[in-house]
Amino acid sequence: MPRDAAESSMAPRRAALALLHGVLAERHALSDMGAITAPLAPDGRARAQRLAADVLRGLSRADRMLHPHLGRRPPMFVLNVLRLGVTELAQGAAAHGVVNDMVAITGAERRHASMRGLVNAVLRRVAPDAPAAWAAQPVPRLPAWLRRPLVRAWGEAATGLIESVQAVAPPLDLTARGDPAPLAQAVGGRVLPTGSVRLSGPVQVTALPGHEGGAFWVQDAAAALPARALGVRPGERVLDLCAAPGGKTLQLAAAGAAVTALDISAARLVRLHENLARTGLEARVVEADALEFHEDGWDAILLDAPCSATGTIRRHPDLPHVKDGAGIGDLAALQARMIDHAAGLLRPGGRLVFATCSLLPQEGEDQLAAALARNPGLGPDPAALALPGVAPGWHSPGGGLRLRPDHWAEAGGIDGFFIAALRKA
Repeated sequence: MPRDAAESSMAPRRAALALLHGVLAERHALSDMGAITAPLAPDGRARAQRLAADVLRGLSRADRMLHPHLGRRPPMFVLNVLRLGVTELAQGAAAHGVVNDMVAITGAERRHASMRGLVNAVLRRVAPDAPAAWAAQPVPRLPAWLRRPLVRAWGEAATGLIESVQAVAPPLDLTARGDPAPLAQAVGGRVLPTGSVRLSGPVQVTALPGHEGGAFWVQDAAAALPARALGVRPGERVLDLCAAPGGKTLQLAAAGAAVTALDISAARLVRLHENLARTGLEARVVEADALEFHEDGWDAILLDAPCSATGTIRRHPDLPHVKDGAGIGDLAALQARMIDHAAGLLRPGGRLVFATCSLLPQEGEDQLAAALARNPGLGPDPAALALPGVAPGWHSPGGGLRLRPDHWAEAGGIDGFFIAALRKA
């Protein structure tokens, strides 16, 4: 392989290994390690992130395949090299390229150079049957801190289906600024029943037609529903609490609302400003703590509250490795305070949509029931949840929509969400 080609293949692999170390050894989220991939070209950056996510998604499969070939557990760096190599081999990557790069990367590390022979031998033994051996492994299970409450809430069978969906790299969903049909045709995707555009396979977003012109933004089909449930009309004063990175703000602005987008994180608001600039949409942006924001009289408020993010593991397979379930009670208490505060900011007759990207009833169904009990001036708005493409089975008995990753499993799934629509008396 020419030197330039070898370097171009190794740079994303080295970056992927650095990302794996950050997640597995230091418990950093992938989204917090952008500095590792920043020096790479866009395609290399996307590849490094995809490789790291693929390893995390199938970590138990890789470890089971490696176990018969390892007399004892190697150092973390070498183990991650082997995990990355096995994952790529299982995906059908050329064995000589994978093995050569993994051996070279190991040899370049002074502390681990002596283990080049082990890496070479193990990967060559695994390579011939890697795809079949990978497919024969059990579906990776969620950690006990999350699996137990999911089984209690949704049952063993549904939890198993959720795990099956999360074990596969998800498709990419886009929200069109206008009619989704022309966008789907332009990018080679298809329009989902709820109006999002879905693409399959690895995609470099910045290279898609219409990206520079702001014709779309990346947003899971589930994440696009809360703003649609708010049903804003042109000219309405709308507050998007916890707005960054801005997908819902863009939806509200594209509908013609006078939007104020608020978020406590300056770093996350940078992305929101970039999205507004790219799409040419307008919103007032405020950096503030939502609980310290006291402007009232809003026609509609969208509260996509901080949560455990347990519904997004299909897109964020690092989450089970960097969280342990601690703090969910604190998050639920914060959500309750934010609902009450948002209700006080509405004008009479105003609308509130509360959403969390969580699979836990504590952050969804239970939260809604408690909010209604605390706020007699709030009532459910079931008509707001009668959205195109929403299946009858998604409606929660206590009100709201309950979306799970196993919904649309045959089409790649959907993020887990709970969405409640409320109206002030």
